[in-house]
Amino acid sequence: MDQLQDIRARIARSAEIAGRKPEAVELIAISKTHDAEAIEPLLAAGQRVFGENRVQEAEAKWPALRTAYPEVKLHLVGQLQSNKAEDAVALFDCIHSVDRPSLVAALGKAMEKAARKVPCFIQVNIGAEDQKGGCAIADVPALLASAREAGIPVVGLMCVPPAGIEAAPFFALLAKIAADNNADGGLDQLSMGMSDDFETAVLLGATQVRVGSALFGKRA
Repeated sequence: MDQLQDIRARIARSAEIAGRKPEAVELIAISKTHDAEAIEPLLAAGQRVFGENRVQEAEAKWPALRTAYPEVKLHLVGQLQSNKAEDAVALFDCIHSVDRPSLVAALGKAMEKAARKVPCFIQVNIGAEDQKGGCAIADVPALLASAREAGIPVVGLMCVPPAGIEAAPFFALLAKIAADNNADGGLDQLSMGMSDDFETAVLLGATQVRVGSALFGKRA
């Protein structure tokens, strides 16, 4: 699939410019709103990591696909309601949107009940935008501490920069926040960068990039 090869090549080129290994960056294909027919070509081309926004949508389309491709890893990249925590823990291999104490409590209980520890990112509202999810920058240390106390394996930070302006300063800020809160280790991953800015994100340390429209075209 030409689009997939192109994205992978661009990730590799940006990683090399930054003095990083291309394999240090994981490409998450954002398949939200796309049906199984649209996802199949990516699977056939070897892509195995996908991202969804909603628990219900993922539950509807992925069980059959995962039967055919059992090595697929699913990431939840959208906002998660606390009452869907158990479903998310059962379905997803990684959760990128931990952003409030009530969700921390729900996920901690769900992981304990399921005896399944799902790696998580704390989502930071990096541009202090009222309409976006994510915790305030100042709240990161407390939320990180409470998540770890609840037994949630927090592996890094995630952000969605404000639209329409240069993303680089926000990516750099997220990397600084992660470094500032990584005295005890384990906060080494950065989920940042989407179709329009993933190359910049890789240059600034992204370990996961979330690419949708550049792979699938416009959303259905």
